[in-house]
Amino acid sequence: MTTETDSDTAPPVRSQVPADVARRIEAILLIVDEPQSLVALAAAVGAPVPAVRQAVEGLVADYDGETGGPRRGFELREVGGGWRLYVRDEHDDLIAEYVGGQAPSRLSQAALETLAVIAYKQPVTRSQVASIRAVNVDSVVRTLLARGLITELFTDPETGAINYGTTDALLVNLGINSLDELPHISPLLDDGSDGFDAEVLR
Repeated sequence: MTTETDSDTAPPVRSQVPADVARRIEAILLIVDEPQSLVALAAAVGAPVPAVRQAVEGLVADYDGETGGPRRGFELREVGGGWRLYVRDEHDDLIAEYVGGQAPSRLSQAALETLAVIAYKQPVTRSQVASIRAVNVDSVVRTLLARGLITELFTDPETGAINYGTTDALLVNLGINSLDELPHISPLLDDGSDGFDAEVLR
């Protein structure tokens, strides 16, 4: 016998028709701020993981224009161990211009440089970053911590220095799955043959 309490807490029975599953996934993807794993999506839309995987693959093909429709200005991309909607690369300039006129706060050049050092050298201490950049980085590191782009990995047992590293939020913002996808930095560096007056690469 089903009590009123049981009926109130029972999960709703949702359609398992592939098109319905895909529409529910779209609804979830439109509101999430972070990539969602197939398991998380399956739990959210009330469908088995294989059905969700099939629906996600179908959405990717649909957005890419492989099913007869137009190629969308956005794409469904696997990033950071999950799936999320992203603007396509060819629209980056448009979005940067629009967001630049809307957003009141961006990372400073100093913050970007510090973040790059941490991304490539992690785990790295604050003093090591300061040595590389030849400036005090205390306030910049606090900013990056507050933004959730870096985190404290561990404390050196001998020196007590905190070692920092990047977070999954950085991967999400860069649109990559792992730090292995960062560009190799050596080709971007000057070999020093022209001395210190060479223009700094930007």
